[in-house]
Amino acid sequence: MSSEMPSVEQHRSEAPSTVRCMVVTVSDTRTPETDKSGAAMMALLAEHGYEVARYEIVKDEYDLIRAMIREAADDPRIEAILFNGGTGIAPRDTTYEAVRDSLDKEMPGFGEIFRYLSFAEDIGPAAILSRAVAGVVGRTAVFSTPGSTGAVKLAMTRIIVPELRHVMREIYKA
Repeated sequence: MSSEMPSVEQHRSEAPSTVRCMVVTVSDTRTPETDKSGAAMMALLAEHGYEVARYEIVKDEYDLIRAMIREAADDPRIEAILFNGGTGIAPRDTTYEAVRDSLDKEMPGFGEIFRYLSFAEDIGPAAILSRAVAGVVGRTAVFSTPGSTGAVKLAMTRIIVPELRHVMREIYKA
């Protein structure tokens, strides 16, 4: 076995030990008491050593979501924004457009892998309805998942939790 560490493993070893996150649930009806998906996101972050610096519920309105992204990206206490909800194709679903239109750089692999995992592990061809998206605004990572608790747990456990530190390492590179 080579003494050289594979590139991805080296990058992970150089990543920050924690990331300060903002969790945002996009919903016209959920409250902090009924927001199971936001609660799942926060629990998984805390369980894996991430800090939840802020939690919000925002109405599914394009301008409100974009304003929240700008505000959070300008807040030095927030390194990553994790959205859940509003990613479907119904007329009220605007999270995808608001996030996509805010990104400086998109990470298309996030949505691709999320849909693949959804297809393979859970919902089959209905995965085409998911418009999960991720990228970077300034020096802030942004992830947007569907709002179902199952979708949140899948995205968090299989993609976001394992890679968020590595994502931040890449964003912070000189």
